[in-house]
Amino acid sequence: MSEADPGLFGPSSVTWQIHADPMMWVAGVRALYLQALHPRAVRGVTQNSDFRRDAWGRLLRTANFVGTTTYGTTEAAEKAGARVRKIHSMLGATDPGTGERYGVDEPELLLWVHCAEIGSYLHVGRRSGLRLTDAQADRYIGEHRTSARLVGLDPDAVPADQAEMNAYFEKVRPELAVGEEAHEVDDFLLRPPTHPLLVPARELLWRRVAHLAYAALPPYAHQLYGRPAPEPTVVTRQLRATGTLLRCVPARLRWQLPPKHILRAMDRLGPGSRPAPYKLGR
Repeated sequence: MSEADPGLFGPSSVTWQIHADPMMWVAGVRALYLQALHPRAVRGVTQNSDFRRDAWGRLLRTANFVGTTTYGTTEAAEKAGARVRKIHSMLGATDPGTGERYGVDEPELLLWVHCAEIGSYLHVGRRSGLRLTDAQADRYIGEHRTSARLVGLDPDAVPADQAEMNAYFEKVRPELAVGEEAHEVDDFLLRPPTHPLLVPARELLWRRVAHLAYAALPPYAHQLYGRPAPEPTVVTRQLRATGTLLRCVPARLRWQLPPKHILRAMDRLGPGSRPAPYKLGR
């Protein structure tokens, strides 16, 4: 493997620029809220995960997977994908109503998780101020047929642009519902377990992130959860204000947080590979 291996996406991709944005944390929480609306998919999490006790570990493992597949070498990304596929192949869930046992790696479930994640990254990024053209948004969605392959999906069965993504969400909406598991995820996201000394920080910082992520959901999600959200124009202002504030923190400082995927990629590929929003305008 060459030292100059750009990985699966590379510095010229839209993904390379978007995933370096600090608003991806808000987008990731929005994705969790959205994913929990699919009863079969969320059972795969609640019946196989200790997310209630290992809240931060689960979030960091997800962030590490995204960082590795975006900025790591091709070999590292493929290994990360193989590891996820192996874990999923061994897990199942049971429908409490029918007793049906099914695998968490069913294509329809993997596709829902994928679309909720990529759709959230794109939605929050654009709505918080990242200037992407429609062509770039389409390109971003198309690039993630690659990440879909890593988790076991057929890339040709995955939305390739905004029109296909929107059509997918319309098609799947009748299957969405808020059951006991979705309420568990909702409670977890609002009050993740933490050390007693960190509870004030959770209330001050984390709840703001969770509320903003919830507010950024589509209207049908608010209806299903049964909690109102501010007017869309208010949410957009909040997202833009938060994005502006977070982007004022020097990128080099933000990227120092472990596991430093972006800094390692820049060391491997040179300073010209540095992710930067202005590159989206080229």
